[in-house]
Amino acid sequence: MRQVFGAALAAALVSLTAPVLAQDAVKIGIIVDRIGFAKAWSEPISQGAVYAVKELNARGGVLGRKVELLVEDDQSKPDLSATAARKLSEAGADFILSLTHTVAALQAQTVTIETKTPHLAPSLTVDTLTTQVNNPNFWQTGPLASTQIATLLSYARHKNYKRVALLSDNSAISQATAKAFKAEFDKNGLQIVTEETLPAGSTSAEAQMQKVRSAKPDAIFLATLLTPENLLILKSYRQHGMTTPLVGNYNLAVPVYMTVGKGLLDGITFVDAWDPAKPQVKTFVAGFTREMGYEPHNMMGYGYDGVMLAVDAIRRAGSTDKEKVRQAMQSTKGYKGVLGSIDSSYGFPEGKRIGFDPEGMVVRMYEGDRQGRVLHTGTK
Repeated sequence: MRQVFGAALAAALVSLTAPVLAQDAVKIGIIVDRIGFAKAWSEPISQGAVYAVKELNARGGVLGRKVELLVEDDQSKPDLSATAARKLSEAGADFILSLTHTVAALQAQTVTIETKTPHLAPSLTVDTLTTQVNNPNFWQTGPLASTQIATLLSYARHKNYKRVALLSDNSAISQATAKAFKAEFDKNGLQIVTEETLPAGSTSAEAQMQKVRSAKPDAIFLATLLTPENLLILKSYRQHGMTTPLVGNYNLAVPVYMTVGKGLLDGITFVDAWDPAKPQVKTFVAGFTREMGYEPHNMMGYGYDGVMLAVDAIRRAGSTDKEKVRQAMQSTKGYKGVLGSIDSSYGFPEGKRIGFDPEGMVVRMYEGDRQGRVLHTGTK
């Protein structure tokens, strides 16, 4: 399936970047990863961006001009991300989207702060991404890690969980997530009855799951990031016949699990930024499927919303003048995108460049091998 997606994306990018486009096209640059570790999410996010441009041009473009997509690959290497941003700026990109990972986006900012090119990370979730570099031309609309955790903790309160187990792997992001979970558990009066770490490269999670089972928690929280290790945990959970509620972090929202985790997922809950019942999602799914020939999932929504937010700012600015676009982007309020809960919208508070609605995340449940219905919304 990934090869099909990759071929479809490559063909679409060729058609969108062909020289038949007008010289005065509005140019949206995207920094992607085609071969590195971020490919798993960068590729579907890119597909959403491709569809957004197709939809825009079918409607006549923006400001009476076609929209052109410019693509550079950073291979998940931060230094190459800066190079990619430089190439896009020199090619006349009116707006740049970073679709790989946080460190790469930070390096790309060393260019966009200099060139004053409007720059958006539509899927990245690190809370400090907009404060590590003082770049007024950069925004972030991915759901923050703190929002994800707060939503899961709200769900735990509603379920009256008191004693929990915490599982992580030894990757840096997983350990940071586990640390954040522990801090929030403590604030919310949840007792961690056992905390287990599964090292990268493990061949079994039996020892960890036996300890979890013996501790008899009300729920098991996953702070894990690595897909192979997550699968080991899920396999052991099923083999032991455990029924303790298993609550996954945002990693379990990545649709790859519907393929690699078949038979292991039913009933597992996870935090997500995608509500299938949202009208904008229904319209997006129908249009994407018709145009692209396959059904989209949550990752495609990030690329779609990213392009649409950029174009919305250009439309409101009335031109591609960088300063006018910057001002328009910063003034974004109440923009209803594909991502987020039914009532959520994008917007940038005064002096802030983080735009995902803090009440916009949901908790969903796997039904069979499919990501299913929403069980809980927001942090209240």
